[in-house]
Amino acid sequence: MGRVTATAKPLQKRPTVRSGRPRRELVGEVDERILNAARRVFLERGLSGASIDQIANLARAGKPTIYARFPGKEALFTAVVMRNVSAVVGRFEGHAPTGRTIEERLTRFGVALLTWALAGDTVDLMRVGISEARRFPDLANGIQGMARQCGEGTVGRLLSEVAQSDGLGALPAFAPERIAATTQCFMDLVFKPMIMRALFGEKLETLRAEIEAHVAGRVAFFLAACRNEAVN
Repeated sequence: MGRVTATAKPLQKRPTVRSGRPRRELVGEVDERILNAARRVFLERGLSGASIDQIANLARAGKPTIYARFPGKEALFTAVVMRNVSAVVGRFEGHAPTGRTIEERLTRFGVALLTWALAGDTVDLMRVGISEARRFPDLANGIQGMARQCGEGTVGRLLSEVAQSDGLGALPAFAPERIAATTQCFMDLVFKPMIMRALFGEKLETLRAEIEAHVAGRVAFFLAACRNEAVN
């Protein structure tokens, strides 16, 4: 018998490994992985206890990739918080509250705003920022200022639109030069009390059950003040 000779298989060319910057379509995906990982680490360890190493490991991204986008964990924490604020604000971009009266429209808007704010881990993320205020006062003040400006800008626009649609736009409280102060009053009455209770540890399930009654009562008080020129 002749010797059987094994037929050699042709070598397959290895796929080319690309180096350098990721493709444009992958950049957003990398950013999302980094921010999602950072959010998780910050919630578990706080700002002072978190490290870029932990975030890089969880995000499956190299530290140079993170530092190319964020100069440090303070900037990364700011980006995480502002992404959360943008998500809340974006939900109400172009939003037009429905209802037969201005009371109904503002109540539905306030309910939607608080329901969204008290969902998920938004409150926990706010607690992290508050807990680090002594160590990083400039960071805390900067984030608070950006979040407030972003949120109140959206609320102010909605208040103006609702007031115009109901014939209340002629009231002094809704004049262009006073709408910012009127918006702050609305937030102080409707939004902040529930958020403060959440930050101090009240159960979110309990607070969510109270949202509708809370907002309805505060909106009625707010509109009465506007009509009697008690706002501002």
